[in-house]
Amino acid sequence: MLPLVERLRGSTVVVKYGGHAMADDGLRRAFAHDVVQLRQAGIRAVVVHGGGPQIDAQLDRLGIKPVFLGGLRVTTPETLDVVRMVLAGKVQRELVGLLNEHGPYAVGLTGEDAHTLTAVRRHAEVGGERFDIGLVGDISEVNPAAVELLLDHGHVPVVSSICRGSDGEVYNVNADTAAGALASALGAEALVVLTDVAGLYADWPLREHVLDRLTADELESLLPSLDSGMAPKMESCLRAVRAGVRTARVLDGRTPHALLRALARGPEGGGTTVLPG
Repeated sequence: MLPLVERLRGSTVVVKYGGHAMADDGLRRAFAHDVVQLRQAGIRAVVVHGGGPQIDAQLDRLGIKPVFLGGLRVTTPETLDVVRMVLAGKVQRELVGLLNEHGPYAVGLTGEDAHTLTAVRRHAEVGGERFDIGLVGDISEVNPAAVELLLDHGHVPVVSSICRGSDGEVYNVNADTAAGALASALGAEALVVLTDVAGLYADWPLREHVLDRLTADELESLLPSLDSGMAPKMESCLRAVRAGVRTARVLDGRTPHALLRALARGPEGGGTTVLPG
């Protein structure tokens, strides 16, 4: 498998890590193994992670009911405190620890660090209406210097998508969105998004046929019909390939070693590949 991955030596690959792959210990360790294998093959790997289930669990312990609109978490100041604590203080630290069991590779940072990611307030659109969802942001600017410095020194940056705005506020940014923006700014060869489905289904909700590949134009025409869970992931892929990322891929993170298999086998490695065009 690795000789095929060798073709990516020297290239940058940004991976959005989330979903069930974060909840199962065996899958977490398989993912860490894959990322280390990429690093050892000379690939500049960057991980941007989510943490929705972990955030929901902590909110539940505090008696706060999670609310979503248009697939985005309504984020009050109280909710933001929980999001920051869980993402940067728990999820990121656990992933950095797993990666560093293999060597001194991973370094954690958030979008706030070195102004890596700057956000502007984002609203949700549901049924043609615009809703205020609190401290939720969209990426307005990326400064990849800190990430590039870590990559140049052989590290694996592990990024939490908490971002500061130019207005001084701190924003919760969808990790799919952050991963796509960072991949674009880094001139990445590939963006890979791990999720809890086999790929983009052509016949949702029947889930009988996964699109193995489609162009950016084809994806753009499908976006309005996608469900609220899949839309941010595919929108991130679309933005990335339109900004120069060579390929974007949505993979089933419930499958052990899905990341390494996909990069080694190309389109035959499963999931849905989005190509420019």
